[in-house]
Amino acid sequence: MKFTRLGNSGLSVSRLCLGCMSYGDTTKGWHGDWLLGEEESRPFFRQALEAGINFFDTANGYSGGTSEEITGKLLNEMASRDEIVVATKAFIPWRNAPNTGGLSRKSLFQAVDDSLTRLDMDYIDLFQIHRWDDATPIEETMEALHDIVKAGKAGYIGASSMYAWQFAQAQETARANGWTRFISMQNQLNLLYREEEREMLPLCESEGVGVIPWSPLARGRLARPLGEETVRSKTDGFGKVIYPEDEADNSTISALSALADARGIPMASLALAWHFTKPAVAAPIIGATKPHHIEAAVAALDIELSIDEIAGIESAYRPKWPTGMGLAMPGMDKVTVR
Repeated sequence: MKFTRLGNSGLSVSRLCLGCMSYGDTTKGWHGDWLLGEEESRPFFRQALEAGINFFDTANGYSGGTSEEITGKLLNEMASRDEIVVATKAFIPWRNAPNTGGLSRKSLFQAVDDSLTRLDMDYIDLFQIHRWDDATPIEETMEALHDIVKAGKAGYIGASSMYAWQFAQAQETARANGWTRFISMQNQLNLLYREEEREMLPLCESEGVGVIPWSPLARGRLARPLGEETVRSKTDGFGKVIYPEDEADNSTISALSALADARGIPMASLALAWHFTKPAVAAPIIGATKPHHIEAAVAALDIELSIDEIAGIESAYRPKWPTGMGLAMPGMDKVTVR
């Protein structure tokens, strides 16, 4: 396994992060029939740890909090707490009632305590805001996050999916007040969605913020040839919204598939290797529900893509309307794409 510092911090993370959204109770939350329960999840945590992965990401909104419960239980059983980096997120409402979501001081204090209880841990290494909250002043959010760090409940803070101007505003608000700043940005980035290359990646590289992309395989679309389906691809409603059928995307997938055949390498490995050509990227967040998922991800660390190969798999891309920032998730009041 290869390791890097997360942004300008001293936190050492593996170049791959295991995303734990795939693990949870299918009867809670909104993620679909492809989720794995505790015992089904166990082999993947073991495989990740044995591969040298020390970075694990979950969220309070995944499967009604059961993802955090499984993540905490299995990591507490299998790993040394001082060696692993546990990340979680807050923002998604946990109940249909006032103050049970968002980024207000009250909500964040409740969310971090609830996450610590579910994880059964004394602290969270990386506490992230899952989305931007238009209803809460950024000053209130950043001061609350600073106080959470100073209280010892989180070691570092990170952000996820927002516009570059919003991220810059948050960082400047923290800097101007002497508060804790974000060390990471968890955003949507893959060969089918490259809008983050315009402003967010340059901003993060300039400011020393580590990028940990979500959906690096576009919900699995970059891991299989056109026409192949899985249980997740059939039942993942959110995935169908952010990755609708698109001619340019199909051309990109075909080019990636052809390169994979030519090199004798899994498509997933090549799609992940592409991320490491972006200097700001620290660790793509991978999902794993089959053993070969982790094997293909680890293989990506040793793949070198030539300039011509990169051009070949990037050339079909066409600009997209931004998604992932203002796209609300199931369980929220409304869905807006902006």
